[in-house]
Amino acid sequence: MKILSPRILRALERFNAAYPWDHNAHYHRWILRQLPKRIDRALDIGSGSGDLARLLARRAVAVTAVDADPVITVQAQKLTPASLPVTFTVADAVAEFPAGSYDVITCVATVHHLPFAQALACFRSHLAPGGTLVIVGLSRAQTPADHLLGALAIPANAAMGWLKNKGRSSPRPASMTAPTRAADMTFDDIVRETGPLLPGARLRRRLFWRYTLVWHQV
Repeated sequence: MKILSPRILRALERFNAAYPWDHNAHYHRWILRQLPKRIDRALDIGSGSGDLARLLARRAVAVTAVDADPVITVQAQKLTPASLPVTFTVADAVAEFPAGSYDVITCVATVHHLPFAQALACFRSHLAPGGTLVIVGLSRAQTPADHLLGALAIPANAAMGWLKNKGRSSPRPASMTAPTRAADMTFDDIVRETGPLLPGARLRRRLFWRYTLVWHQV
């Protein structure tokens, strides 16, 4: 569904490139509000430059942060003070899932890189009783609601970029240098596949081309 002309889209791309901001980091505070104040073991899948892992380390005894990209993982290690209880690992999040159980598992803008159902099954099997899974994901726009949220996000995205960069052109933050790919599942696909695997999961469409999923292990 085309909302804007190619000329306007190119102008917006140039503007957004000049004033970049991390859509995923926008949800970090929201993620923390879904979690207990104190955590024993936390796992962050698709940890990127480690921003969320470092926030989790303020509450957790130990944080395991996993990403498939060795380059961004090296950056994450450099950005993380040695005093924080975070262990960064380069691994395939499904084929080499970290052993053990976790009180919290987070996964931001990563699950669409993975076989969806298999990834959810891994998360469920490694979540401790009473644990919390939080996913911030991307989906392919399909419905009028998807396209409406996408249209609303376009001016909001430009405004946020301007405000967060205080009107000054800036380089992309480290968190935006990891490899990306487009989502191929729609939100309805995600809801349909999640139901049997994570009964009672709470899914919501969100602004800035994201959706959220929260599930509590019984």
